[in-house]
Amino acid sequence: MLKCRTAWKKLAPLARASSTVCRQNVRRTGLTNGRIPALVPAAHMSTGPAGGGGGENRLYFALVGAAFVATGIYAYRTVKGDKQRYQERIDEISSRPSKATESDPEPPAAEAPETAAVEAAEPEAVPEPEPQAAPSAEEPSPSAPDAEAAAPSETTEPPPAEPSAPSEPSPADLTEPPPAPVVESEPPAAAAAAESPAAEPAEPQPEVVAESAVEAVPALPKVPSHTPYLLIGGGTASFAAARSIRARDPNAKVLIVTDEPDLPYMRPPLSKELWFSDDPSVTDTLRFKQWNGKERSIYFQPASFYISPEELDSAENGGVAVLTGKKVVHMDVRGNKVKLDDETEISYDKCLIATGGVPRNLQVIERAGDEVMKRTTLFRKIEDFKALDKVSRNIQSVTIIGGGFLGSELACALGRRSNESDLEVIQMFPEKGNMGKVLPEYLSNWTTAKVKREGVKVIAEALVKSVTCKDDKLEIQLKDGRLVKTDHIVAAVGLEPNVDLAKSAGLEVDSDFGGYRVNAELQARSNIWVAGDAACFYDIRLGRRRVEHHDHAVVSGRLAGENMTGANKPYWHQSMFWSDLGPDVGYEAIGIVDSSLPTVGVFAKATAKDTPKAATEESGTGIRSESETEDTAVSPVASSLPAPVVQQNKDDYGKGVIFYLRDKVVVGIILWNVFNRMPIARKIIKDGEEHADLNEVAKLFNIHED
Repeated sequence: MLKCRTAWKKLAPLARASSTVCRQNVRRTGLTNGRIPALVPAAHMSTGPAGGGGGENRLYFALVGAAFVATGIYAYRTVKGDKQRYQERIDEISSRPSKATESDPEPPAAEAPETAAVEAAEPEAVPEPEPQAAPSAEEPSPSAPDAEAAAPSETTEPPPAEPSAPSEPSPADLTEPPPAPVVESEPPAAAAAAESPAAEPAEPQPEVVAESAVEAVPALPKVPSHTPYLLIGGGTASFAAARSIRARDPNAKVLIVTDEPDLPYMRPPLSKELWFSDDPSVTDTLRFKQWNGKERSIYFQPASFYISPEELDSAENGGVAVLTGKKVVHMDVRGNKVKLDDETEISYDKCLIATGGVPRNLQVIERAGDEVMKRTTLFRKIEDFKALDKVSRNIQSVTIIGGGFLGSELACALGRRSNESDLEVIQMFPEKGNMGKVLPEYLSNWTTAKVKREGVKVIAEALVKSVTCKDDKLEIQLKDGRLVKTDHIVAAVGLEPNVDLAKSAGLEVDSDFGGYRVNAELQARSNIWVAGDAACFYDIRLGRRRVEHHDHAVVSGRLAGENMTGANKPYWHQSMFWSDLGPDVGYEAIGIVDSSLPTVGVFAKATAKDTPKAATEESGTGIRSESETEDTAVSPVASSLPAPVVQQNKDDYGKGVIFYLRDKVVVGIILWNVFNRMPIARKIIKDGEEHADLNEVAKLFNIHED
């Protein structure tokens, strides 16, 4: 129809001139007829010989009619041909592997006005022209090239969408001219029409057009070039943040980038339940039985929960995608983008850094050489668990260096295996007792005795001087002269927060606690948050802190996710942590638990239900922090029983509560074989009040009730 309008502009002057001549001839004929005698038939003038007034009228009408008919047919066939070529090109592109790059679903809708115009004009163009009108087809031929040239600039065909373009096209995108390959294919048809106007315009080769169009569209990258929410790190904090973001923004598109080959998983079972599994294929399945007997996987969600990174851009309802085996090596804070180790760049709107930490190693081991390093395990990931499980089945002796949570848990786990084989398990640490940096001395001594009963040889106050490999054995020389020979070493001496991105991103690292320094909302910059082990955050109750525990990763990740969606909440929900020395002894802690602080312990006689196994059977979950919620932190009701007596330096610590004080205020609490009471402890710390008698406070936990 657009081409018909162009042709009409060319023919309009001729039509108006013809009409004027006809009116003048009619007027002249009327005047002449008035002077003709009545005997002359009036009809004779209208049927006179060629060259008379009637003949000219017929000729002009025939020319104008033929011009209109020829123009209509030409426009209809041209538009129909363009539409057919466009559809053939789209079909050709759709049949190729690169079809995923054309994310714009709107071309048919954009073409609707043109199609409607052609269908409206079709009834007028159907009749074939009369034979005498054929010679007049030469007259509109000069306007054909103009109409053909104008068509590409007026078409509503949208260009192919770029891979990074939004899936919803803007109105401007629907009115842009078509891609270059289509325009280049038009001139031959226009030239053919100019040389032979009466013939049907030549069809361009669809194969050539389709091929050029495919070459112009780049292949869809496996990594999206942009994501609204970018989470760096694939651990517990990232998964908790992703779940929180999706809860507040159901259509959110979240991309997790991790240098590990695995989907997000929980780390506590690596040093706890997995070692107590009777399934010989546990290293392959990574499924284990909790203390309550229920089986579950180490992964938070199966692979079906996630969408592939390739689908993230086009996912209508959003989703969570995990890009495994990729490491973020550079961060451009001003440009809101990161660079991966393969030079790929990803831009973002909001970003979370949850890179966790790297296991520390002893410098004497690092300087000992490759042979010693090959026989040393830094325990942190799934691969470390698999490697240590395999090694422990093929050696005679293993030595665990470290008396903290991880070292003590691994010592008890491997000690159980030593009861079934000839494996010798040794645990050494610089403190006087097991977990000496956390527990009061009397409780640390009790824990040390418990570890020994599990079949572990404990060496306290051990400072490693050197490690050498001699006669296919590792020799650990202590500073006091003691020598320990072993086959393998497990270094469990702490965690170093991963702050590799601090330099490129210009983020501040805390000099006292390590980790990225963030505010109470876990924010490092206006659109960057940090959670988990790598965050040095401001606790509005306890001051600046950095915590390395599973529940903190859950709490901080959830809070960061909420704040990334605009919640602006401060960190106040105290995270807890727990440790189990097998299924019979365990404790839960909250706040600042440091053995250098003054402590007050209140204990009672334990019963059969005061064990980690019984606690998980009651709560129905193996990860005890999963049963802790903010909603249950209500005002506790004290027991009506008489106040218990503080018991210390006793041989039996069945169950109890240990309070850690700073300026007479409780800043930390350990529940020793007391479970499902953490909301009470959380509220005590949150209130921040001085307590004259902690025996009365201990009554809130009902430790004397059977």
